[in-house]
Amino acid sequence: MTSGPKHFAKWAALAADEDHPDADLSEETFRARLATGDEAFLALWSRHLNDWDFAGSAPWAAGTPPRTSERRVATYDRLRLGEDLRKVLDELVRVSEVPGATVITREFTPWYDAERARARSFYWRAYERKLRAKGWSPEAVAGLDEASRAVVERLADPEQTAARQAKGLVVGYVQSGKTANFTGVAAKAIDAGYRLVIVLGGTLNMLRAQTQRRIDMELIGQENILRGADPDDVDSLVGVDYVGDDEEWPEFVRHGGRPSTRGAFDIERLTTRGNDYKSLAQGIRALEFEKREPTRPLHDSSNLHHAAARVMVVKKNKSVLEKLVKDLKQIHGILGELPALIIDDESDQASVNTSNPKKWEQGRTERTAINKLISQLLGLLPRAQYVGYTATPFANVFVDPSDDDDIFPSDFLISLPRPAGYMGVQDFHDLDSAVPHEERTYTNSQEKAHVRGIYDSTGDRLQEAMDAFVLSGALKLYRAAHGVPEGPFRHHTMLVHESVKRDDHAELALRINSMWHEAGYASTAGHTRLAALWESDHAQVGEAHAAGLPSPASYEELRPHVSRARQLIGSGGRPVIVVNGDSDRYFDQLDLDFDRTPNVWKILVGGTKLSRGFTVEGLTVTYYRRTTQQADTLMQMGRWFGFRPGYRDLVRLYIGREEAYGRSGTADLYEAFEAVCRDEELFREQLTRYAQLVDGRPQLTPSQVRPLVSQHLPWLKPAARNKMYNAELVEIRSPGEWVEPTAYPDAAVDLKRNAEIWKPVLAALNEDPVPFVYLPNDDRGTYVSYTAKTHVIPHAQLLDIFESLTWGRPDLFAPHLEYLRDPSDNGCGTDDWAVILPQTSGRTATAGRILGSQSLSLVRRSRNAHGVFNRISGMAHRQSAERIAGALALAPDDPFATQFHQPRRGALLLYPVLESHPDATSQPMSISVNTAKLVLAAAFVPAVHRMGTARPYVRFRAGDSSVAAFSAPTS
Repeated sequence: MTSGPKHFAKWAALAADEDHPDADLSEETFRARLATGDEAFLALWSRHLNDWDFAGSAPWAAGTPPRTSERRVATYDRLRLGEDLRKVLDELVRVSEVPGATVITREFTPWYDAERARARSFYWRAYERKLRAKGWSPEAVAGLDEASRAVVERLADPEQTAARQAKGLVVGYVQSGKTANFTGVAAKAIDAGYRLVIVLGGTLNMLRAQTQRRIDMELIGQENILRGADPDDVDSLVGVDYVGDDEEWPEFVRHGGRPSTRGAFDIERLTTRGNDYKSLAQGIRALEFEKREPTRPLHDSSNLHHAAARVMVVKKNKSVLEKLVKDLKQIHGILGELPALIIDDESDQASVNTSNPKKWEQGRTERTAINKLISQLLGLLPRAQYVGYTATPFANVFVDPSDDDDIFPSDFLISLPRPAGYMGVQDFHDLDSAVPHEERTYTNSQEKAHVRGIYDSTGDRLQEAMDAFVLSGALKLYRAAHGVPEGPFRHHTMLVHESVKRDDHAELALRINSMWHEAGYASTAGHTRLAALWESDHAQVGEAHAAGLPSPASYEELRPHVSRARQLIGSGGRPVIVVNGDSDRYFDQLDLDFDRTPNVWKILVGGTKLSRGFTVEGLTVTYYRRTTQQADTLMQMGRWFGFRPGYRDLVRLYIGREEAYGRSGTADLYEAFEAVCRDEELFREQLTRYAQLVDGRPQLTPSQVRPLVSQHLPWLKPAARNKMYNAELVEIRSPGEWVEPTAYPDAAVDLKRNAEIWKPVLAALNEDPVPFVYLPNDDRGTYVSYTAKTHVIPHAQLLDIFESLTWGRPDLFAPHLEYLRDPSDNGCGTDDWAVILPQTSGRTATAGRILGSQSLSLVRRSRNAHGVFNRISGMAHRQSAERIAGALALAPDDPFATQFHQPRRGALLLYPVLESHPDATSQPMSISVNTAKLVLAAAFVPAVHRMGTARPYVRFRAGDSSVAAFSAPTS
């Protein structure tokens, strides 16, 4: 059935003819089995329907796109199902709305088609079964199938005669399951014929070991680990990895016997959980491959699919990789025939060449140690494919694309979608909330629900964070006792991250340890404090965000579980674990092994060791105040991102918001995270936009991606300075796209001058405001209306205004200004602009006259510590502007947007801004405004092209070492 849906009735009749009594699948029987709740039967059809929904290459699907109702209809048509059964299936197995991966690629020769993937799928099917056993939904498995196929099909065909290397990059989210994706890629690549897989598992032993175990457990499996040892013979199991010291050994994949005896081939491990690469086991013979046809090369299909595969997980460490390179150099002949795959986890760390090109000798590239060794590996393995994985791709896309020996992803860049159930940026920031700040609650605000400042009016909140940790642990125990599966509650951790210095860690750990023992969690005072936090915080957040989960009616009902949580956290008299040090023995002594330790319920104090790659299991409360100057470093520290099944509502982030309490000497880390997240989301959005083919060809190739990286905070660079030698600016043209500058000058003379430039527009606004409507995307059918003063101005006038204004960050606005300079259909395609100045109301509303204008609404916004507004516009205002510009469909409930809409008209929102903290209050006024203290901010949407669907394109200047300058449109 995975080859595509077939005529259902004919298939059922054929099965019945073959004396399969259970094959009676008439539509009536089919509906009856679904109606009676046959879970196995439903799971089977759910899996197949999702496979067909997600199939990227589907000749049978009549050109319908994946994951759409049109694709589902095409599936039903192929099955020739009746309307009644279609309705039942649609209700039970809904079409997944999870987006697919975004692929930026250069053209390639297809080879990994559905038939070939289906013919050789031994390890992929085993991995797929393992994921289902872990509780992955059919749509999640289908999504991984699709995303991993997108990688494998862009590698070189392992059977092809000519050696070719492909290099790619896969971009996920922090703590979002990248390991699952590259395990799927490895499984499919091994099935397809790749016979050496090298996984570069980060720079730390603990991360390498974690990756090794995942691959051993979910891909390689028990029989390959045992290597013929009798699982029932205790003596033969001595020294075998995992047996006897890993409680999850029974959960490791089983193949039902040695794969080589079941029509497949074995996998030999060249590294183990406890041992990184040292030297090739049994000498060079470990990479000797037997050939069935000695006169033919290994990559010939007659040899390739009978040879065992080799897998190693190695640390990105100079001495380790030097041993591997040295051993490979001693092997002659076979390396040129060996299809190999190098998977580089955390590929922006250590792998990127950070030596300064200005110091290179003429014609000679100097490389940093790890980059040089990876380059040597690629040189020794002419059939090796390189795939990097990271959540912070900026350093990778800044690599010089003309350096053929480097790791630039010249063949493809794939951005994975945000997975279902993942807690990420949107769960901690109200990025696009239309709710006024003063009206946000635990129910309508993610920030209110999950984020707390380091300080409040009483001082440091570390004690409160510890109380939240105890309370959330008690709630996990309560839920486990009331029927919620205990799996996600096995570990319960709190992370405190203030510094990278080990001396600071020791001092902080002592402080926390003292606070723990003085907290009085068994005393009346301690319970009173916890009860107050429960009432004011956890009970209310749980009511808003934990529907369907058991919840205590009072703190007294929770109290017994508080005592048990306290015991688990304080077991051994040590509630705190310090995670640093140069020796992994240090970690073993502290039992920080989430795999082998039954329950880790501890407060972790650390720095770099816990800031990249390594998964902190059960992380529920984070107290974070470490600063950094690089966006990628900051994002990688976001250990609070991840999957939190059964306890999303309990997650708390205590993060630096010092400015609010007179501590402006330190950075507002929460604000910095928001800015970084906007940079990252903008990058992903642009990848999605330019991934669409135009006339069957890519708009953008990977070598043209790096200028899409933006930077909202001047002090927070996308990557470390030594990773950005090749970064250049870009010009982007995007009709129908929302543009909102946020960097404005702060000097009084510039503000006054900017106000004078806007004066003619302010004077021309209509006296009578008109109503616009915001329609929330929910099932309540509610809407929000607002009024605005309006006017229409010609494009030339707006362009003149923008070119005359003083900008706080001209570099951020320059790409948009370049676009606006061309009003033709090949440019922004806009003749005039509807100006909208919203009229606001509420307790923070203010009004005033600007340079003799009529009374206008002013908004209050605050800049961050570095002079940039995070966002100025209101989300409720954006919809009408997009309708006017043609980016959203016109709505009967928004008649004035319809009235203003016409071809080649854009929309501009104008906001007179008074700077203040968002919680500041002011009485309405109608006096002349001091323009030396006023920011006139604008957000705009250029007109969608008249020809229908907009065809956005990039015009950029991107330099590399092979050319002095380059400027060309890609459309």
